[in-house]
Amino acid sequence: MFKNILIPLDNSEYSKVSVEYGIWFAKKFNGKLIGHHVIDIVTLEGPFFHDLSGSLGFEPYLNFSLKMKNILEERGREILNDFTERCKKEEVEAPTFLDTGIISNEISNRAKLADLVILAQRGLNAKFESGLLGSITEAVTRKCTKPVLVTPEHFKEPSRLLLCYDGSRYASDAMQTAADFAISLNLPLTVLTVTKGENGEKDILPDARRYFSSYKMQTEFKAIKGNPHEEIVKFAKANSIDLIFMGAYGHSRIIEMVLGSTTEYVLRNAACPVLMRK
Repeated sequence: MFKNILIPLDNSEYSKVSVEYGIWFAKKFNGKLIGHHVIDIVTLEGPFFHDLSGSLGFEPYLNFSLKMKNILEERGREILNDFTERCKKEEVEAPTFLDTGIISNEISNRAKLADLVILAQRGLNAKFESGLLGSITEAVTRKCTKPVLVTPEHFKEPSRLLLCYDGSRYASDAMQTAADFAISLNLPLTVLTVTKGENGEKDILPDARRYFSSYKMQTEFKAIKGNPHEEIVKFAKANSIDLIFMGAYGHSRIIEMVLGSTTEYVLRNAACPVLMRK
């Protein structure tokens, strides 16, 4: 199911948790991990250093940029070496890649040959982000076409699964992934529909019931009313959910860019991993 799993690494505490989930997934699905670190080209070629060199009346930029690149490359290799050693201990195959560029673009490019991308909910600046989703993670979830698992602050082995289903195409893709995952690991699955006004039990859940009727698995269906983003997070917490499956950005992309979305809210606030499908 998930044979090639890409894990972007930045050596943050959150990133270390994403590695724990990666190892768990690799062992469960007999897959391999792909360690990936990106040297941020903005750090090397940002306008600040150009402006600084001009204001000082000389040209230290090129020399400074080369030294900075060497430092960042060395740091990147150390991060990847630590990752390799961790995976060796767990007997998990784990090739690594060191790239330079715009971080979210490089991750999305590497993801073309992956079945799953595992991203930390936040990065090195987590303590300054005030509960927001990390900027790199948010950018990748928008750009990447492959399934993305966003991991929280702490690792917990998944055993209670939740599928958020709203009838959209993206939710249908998430439904297939959730079914395959639950069957592969013989885990129960709860299917949740949250609607503001319409009757989710009558209008949306029947499609999910028909879909899962073909599978021999333990499935429970729930329909509740309220604001979807809030109710999903509350339901997951109240029911000790370990892993959420959901579709990404199921409605107007333009509106979501301005107002945010149910998916983004859940990614930011869920205490468990969220596996997002596009």
